[in-house]
Amino acid sequence: MAQLSDDCFAAGEAPMTIEEAVALVERRVCTVAGIETVPLARADGRISAVDVRAPGDLPPFDNSAVDGYAVRHAALAPDRETVLPLGGRLTAGVSAEGVLAGDTAVRIFTGAPMPRDADTVFMQEDVRAEGSRIALPPGLKPGANRRRAGEDVSRGDLVIPAGRRLRPQDLALAAATGFEGLAVRSPLRVALFSTGDELTDPGTVLRPGAIHDSNRVMLGALLRRLGVAVADLGILRDEPEPLARRLAAAAEDHDLIVTSGGVSVGEEDHVKAAVEAVGRLSFWRLAIRPGRPVAMGQIGRKPFVGLPGNPVAAYVTLLFVVRPLIARLAGQTLAPPTPQPVRAAFGYRKKPGRREYLRVSVAPGADGVVEAQKYPKDGSAALTSLTESDGLAELLDDATGVSQGDTIRFYPHALLW
Repeated sequence: MAQLSDDCFAAGEAPMTIEEAVALVERRVCTVAGIETVPLARADGRISAVDVRAPGDLPPFDNSAVDGYAVRHAALAPDRETVLPLGGRLTAGVSAEGVLAGDTAVRIFTGAPMPRDADTVFMQEDVRAEGSRIALPPGLKPGANRRRAGEDVSRGDLVIPAGRRLRPQDLALAAATGFEGLAVRSPLRVALFSTGDELTDPGTVLRPGAIHDSNRVMLGALLRRLGVAVADLGILRDEPEPLARRLAAAAEDHDLIVTSGGVSVGEEDHVKAAVEAVGRLSFWRLAIRPGRPVAMGQIGRKPFVGLPGNPVAAYVTLLFVVRPLIARLAGQTLAPPTPQPVRAAFGYRKKPGRREYLRVSVAPGADGVVEAQKYPKDGSAALTSLTESDGLAELLDDATGVSQGDTIRFYPHALLW
């Protein structure tokens, strides 16, 4: 299993911006995922491991784009109707070897190969058949309704770049250019824990002071949407030595360890001490709300991420910080998510020097412009602020607030994952 260099996450003590955190990942983290070849039917959502180049032209031969009649443009009268005898007949899937248009009109169907000397196709609805003769109107340009060999893809063209998460249309292009399988990155193996004595598994009867563990369910689902293989390793109790042993064991056969909870500065937040007992921790105090206490480090040479315990904070930091890390480890070329401009239908004040994400719902205003309404509950423990909102409004670091009518940046939940 590939490993990272020692202390690849080492950074300063000042809170980092999201851009600084992602830039550190880009500089210091390498791809660790292996490579395997899978059939196209199993390649959707996988990450291309190599550049894929076309072994031949697409289409592989000149062909007709319509049902109609193939002719030599030179055989047409430039300013009046041309009447030509009906020549051969070509359908899709047959060879055009030995078929010449000459001074005839060859009946041809969509996808059929063009006669070697023909360069133009009349649509069947634009001509008039007179027995075995075809009347062709003037004015059609040379090359009309003909698809040239290689006009979509030429031999040697890059059709799928390395690092792309494969989509159905990528698989269609690979199939059309002759591939039956593709080299892809093996899924990252991610160990997922929750931490905290207050947590209990969903479905169990709550004892006094306990809550059901929702983070592990949410984070596991989000991680799977990122294409990784998640090992749900349960709940780690607030006991430093057993916690350290479990983390060290997870590092033996996983590519990344992710926990939630226990990374703040309280007396019962034991993750920091546990990680430092078996590895190295470089705290990333992010200049972000919600989500400031995010810990990153290494256990051996395997990366470790400790997310906040509050679910909204865990959601936001997984999206904007952990996803770029996973992409880097997995060999994926990841573009930052693109926000949509919307109009604020609320006012809000914030402190400069940190990025803030507000849960908002969007709808057209009275004038038809899409506007965002802030969810009334601000708390980072309020799961309904995720389920009852449409996405996140981003307030940049130097902003001091939002006034009603301002244009703000909006990330829809539906497009983030």
